[in-house]
Amino acid sequence: MGPIGIFDSGYGGLTVFKEIVKKLPQYDYIYLGDNARVPYGTRSFETVYEYTLQCVEQLFSLGSHMVVLACNTASAKALRSIQQNDLPNYTDLRKVLGVIRPTAEIVGSYSQSKQVGILATNGTVKSESYVLEIHKFFPEARVFQQACPIWVPLVESNEINNAGTEYFVEKSIKALLAQSGAIDTIILACTHYPILLPLIKKYTPPHIRIISQGPLVADSFADYLYRHPEVEELCSKNGNRKFYSTDDATNFEEKAAIFYGIPVSATQLKVDC
Repeated sequence: MGPIGIFDSGYGGLTVFKEIVKKLPQYDYIYLGDNARVPYGTRSFETVYEYTLQCVEQLFSLGSHMVVLACNTASAKALRSIQQNDLPNYTDLRKVLGVIRPTAEIVGSYSQSKQVGILATNGTVKSESYVLEIHKFFPEARVFQQACPIWVPLVESNEINNAGTEYFVEKSIKALLAQSGAIDTIILACTHYPILLPLIKKYTPPHIRIISQGPLVADSFADYLYRHPEVEELCSKNGNRKFYSTDDATNFEEKAAIFYGIPVSATQLKVDC
């Protein structure tokens, strides 16, 4: 038995982790943020796959049998390759899940017009992962995407409440809504974006529903463990939480509370750069 691993390229996955812990507090967890190599959103598929695999293997080495990629870019660019190419090399049971499918499979129940907007990083947009996954569950849906390349650096720098950030948020939302006047649901397809939710709501018409992934992923993960008892019984249950960063641990601790809601204590865990 071992802890459940939660991975993100930086801090954003803490918004998902917080909801998973709220839903399933009895389990042990390890969070790993690859802060030394953030952001992932502008990197190639090959680089994101390489970095994500290294971090997944680190979590396996720390005892995890189950890892959740709480990162849209890693889920879009690396998850399928890891599941198909790398997990079969292990002789014991290992599982890696992402955040895109749990969001895609439920969005149709939120949208009446079946016209859905996606706000995401460049990498997630270029992967077309949301378009493909949503169409698997809702073939009639139309999906409109807008890349927001500056949002993650602004959030990571804690530049949340200033005129510059407000300008970029308004610009991206207007660009998305200009693609279709019938969009009635917007997915925040990056785990950093819920930190900007007050600004996003300010520039989004009130009739449009905004979906943050944390609660959806937590519900989906709880259901997964219920349906897969052979995986669930490998997850230890002592209520422990450990936090690791590939960059300076003190810097991680200073910023993590913005995303996680409470102070955390972290340890630096270096990976090959």
